[in-house]
Amino acid sequence: MEHYTIATVAEKSPDFRRVLWTGKHTQLVVMTIPPGGEIGEEVHEVDQILTFVSGVGEARVSGETRKVVAGDLVVVPAGRTHNFTNEGPNPLVLYTVYGPPEHADGAVHKTKDEADRLEEAGKDEPPTS
Repeated sequence: MEHYTIATVAEKSPDFRRVLWTGKHTQLVVMTIPPGGEIGEEVHEVDQILTFVSGVGEARVSGETRKVVAGDLVVVPAGRTHNFTNEGPNPLVLYTVYGPPEHADGAVHKTKDEADRLEEAGKDEPPTS
């Protein structure tokens, strides 16, 4: 059994992205977006559910924009353009579930730049089985 006090785990992670658990059909990831930062506009071939733990941000999904705060949840269906930005003075902290997995099992990316470099180099691929 995997068990997390997820808000606490997410709050304690200083990393831009940290994969906590990877299963056959889903993946659990925590993210910390610094003030003024963003995830970056992207499109996944997988579904994504994001739950915000702390901070204030903006969600943009398929051209629709909404403010996000602690306790909010946003669903991003596969194939939709999306981005999340930190609009506050404190980190925007969240956890997200991908279905199926989107990142390498156990991946830890300290910064967005590191995450982008590894993705571009093909070193952040999800497990194939």
